Amino acid sequence: MNHFNDTAPIATHPRARGVGLRMLGGSSERSWPPASAGRRTRADLLPLRFPRTILRGDGRISVFRSDRNGLGARHLGIGMSVSGAFIGVFLLARLIIDWDPARVPVLSILAWVILLATAVAVNIVACKLGCRLPLWLFLVSLGVCVIVVTLDLAGSWGVSGAGDFPTAAPAVGAFLLSIVTLRETGDITMAAVALGLVISAATLFKTRTDLLTLGPDILSIALAVAPPLVGASIVQAFRRMVQRELDLVLVQSTVSQPRFAVGMLASEQLARLDLDAETLLDDVAQGRTALPLAPSAAATAASLATQLRLHLIEGRTETWLHHAITESEFLGPVAALSDPAGLAGLLSPPQRDGLLLTIWLLMGDTARSGASISLRLGPIAPTYGALLHRKVRFSIELTTTGVSRRRVDPETWQAIRAVGPHVDSNRAGSLWVDIECSVDNPADA
Repeated sequence: MNHFNDTAPIATHPRARGVGLRMLGGSSERSWPPASAGRRTRADLLPLRFPRTILRGDGRISVFRSDRNGLGARHLGIGMSVSGAFIGVFLLARLIIDWDPARVPVLSILAWVILLATAVAVNIVACKLGCRLPLWLFLVSLGVCVIVVTLDLAGSWGVSGAGDFPTAAPAVGAFLLSIVTLRETGDITMAAVALGLVISAATLFKTRTDLLTLGPDILSIALAVAPPLVGASIVQAFRRMVQRELDLVLVQSTVSQPRFAVGMLASEQLARLDLDAETLLDDVAQGRTALPLAPSAAATAASLATQLRLHLIEGRTETWLHHAITESEFLGPVAALSDPAGLAGLLSPPQRDGLLLTIWLLMGDTARSGASISLRLGPIAPTYGALLHRKVRFSIELTTTGVSRRRVDPETWQAIRAVGPHVDSNRAGSLWVDIECSVDNPADA
């Protein structure tokens, strides 16, 4: 039998299923289902495009936002809830202390009962839903809070007008504080501002005989607005920090790549194509797909071969630094790279770590929205002397915009020194750094 005959069976081993199967799992990861006699169609065999948003951009953020109480946010939510409970206890104790036996504040008591019942119900439902607060539940709770504020203001000011102070209405701010980790910070901020405006308007139009009674009203407004606003700012800063750390961990995986290589997304797509090709070959070897191939199967095989050839020839001029910048959600919009010779790929692992950390720290240490950084590598400088004939020297020009030298963290300078000797200057209020790199000559490897 001719070993190169197309109709000859292909010898396979159960364990030799390739990189794709070992990386991506079993048959559930295939782009098409296993063959079944007379039931395979062209649509079943078309390769499934790899979802690029899984590893970058909005995809990674949406994964984090879908689990708001992961990565330490659960402890932050518990702290916010305890803080809100303390504020609520203080306001409830104030109602009890100011209780006038001659007149029972029925509306305020009713407002407190409704608020406490709502807080307990919302937290129970949120726990059953996996520590999430759906939009419909959030809107319902806001509607109940409107009723609570109306009843409390009517009971304390509208009916008697004798100088009673609201307690349940400011406690709505404590309720918002307890759910600040379950919703977007913008939702909590708008709700807190609306609450403050309503109580402020009621305070402004309140009839008072003594101006000194304005002090407790101001305290009520502060208790209603300040805690949820401060909590929202803390949660927003925490989420931003976690997102940046996740992005940094993802970007640091490019440091170990060879000089010229495809990026993380292309590597995952290549593994998927490898799995699809091996699945098709296994179907032919096991006799599930007859030879010669049907037109639909042949078209699928041709598509796989074309995509695999494209992966073999593309991206061979893109270094690890290019992928680190372009595939980073944080560095992509603010960093620009000019490296036509691919010199970044010659850097040693410590130099790569230092350069990436330098870029990250320079962009992370400033809060200005207009901050940016530009890197230019090369050209290669001549080397002289017997000790330098195995080295390649080139410069890295690092130019920033909106980054002042006095605001640079000392750890940044340590990272720059790991790349090579440098000279820094301050031009037009921004930092400029020229780094001289010396790396091993790849021709001597």
